[in-house]
Amino acid sequence: MEQALSQVTPGSVVVVGENHGLKTHQNQQIAIMTALRAQGLKVSVGMEFFTFTDQVFVDQYRQGQLSETDFLSQIKWGNPSFEFYKDQVQFPLLSEGSQTWALNAPRSLTSKVAKMGLSSLTSEEQALLPPGFALGRESYRQRFLAMMPHLPNPEAGERYFAAQSIWDDTMAWRAAEFITQHPEQVLVIVVGEFHVQYGGGLPDRIQARSPQTPVWTFSQVNTVDLSPEEIATEMSPSPQYGPRAHFLWLAPAL
Repeated sequence: MEQALSQVTPGSVVVVGENHGLKTHQNQQIAIMTALRAQGLKVSVGMEFFTFTDQVFVDQYRQGQLSETDFLSQIKWGNPSFEFYKDQVQFPLLSEGSQTWALNAPRSLTSKVAKMGLSSLTSEEQALLPPGFALGRESYRQRFLAMMPHLPNPEAGERYFAAQSIWDDTMAWRAAEFITQHPEQVLVIVVGEFHVQYGGGLPDRIQARSPQTPVWTFSQVNTVDLSPEEIATEMSPSPQYGPRAHFLWLAPAL
C-alpha cells in the first residue's frame, strides 16, 4: 500500500470500490485513508451514498449541529446499516478544513429516468443534472448492459444506462468541483465496485471533467471461495476493457 499511495499528490482523486455492506472492504478503505494521512496529506471523503442536495445536512452532522438520528432522518437513510460507513464519514479532520462530500444525484431523479427515460424530466428535474451531462462511453454501456440480462427490452436497458450515467457524471462533477476548490487536499471516493472497474464509469467521467486531475483507482477483490484460477482471472486485464484498476486489493472479505 505504501508503494501504491506514494504516487498520490495533493489535488488527486482516489476512487476506492467496494462490495456494499462488507465490513472488510470498509476497513480497507479506512486503511487507505489512514496511510494517505500518514504521508502528510489532507484527506476529504466523497460518499456515493449521500446526494449533493443533502450537503447541508452532512455539514451539520459533521459539525455536531445534528444528532445522528436526526441526520439519518433528514437524508432518508435506508440500508445497509449506517454503522458500516460511520468511520468513513467521520474520517476527515474538520480542523484541517477537510470535508465529507456528498456526491450523488437524488434517487428520485435516477429512478424516474430508469422508468421513463430522460425525456420525461421536467425543467426542475433537468436542473438537477450535472452541467454538461453526458452518457457514459460505449464500452461502459456494453459492460453495463451485459450485467443486466433480464431487462424486458432494449429500451429499458437504455433507460437504466442513462440513470447509471447520471450517477457517474454527477459524482464526477462533484469531485471535480471539490478538487477545484481544494487543490491542497486529496479526495477519497467511496463507491460501489462497478463504478470503478475498468475505468469506464466514474474515473472516466472525472477525467472528462477535469483532465489535469490525477485519478487513482483501487478495486477490492473478495477472494472468499475463489480458486487460484478464478483469482488469476480477476487480476488479469480484460481483453475487451483493459486493466480492472490501477491497484487491486485481494483479500477474503466478510
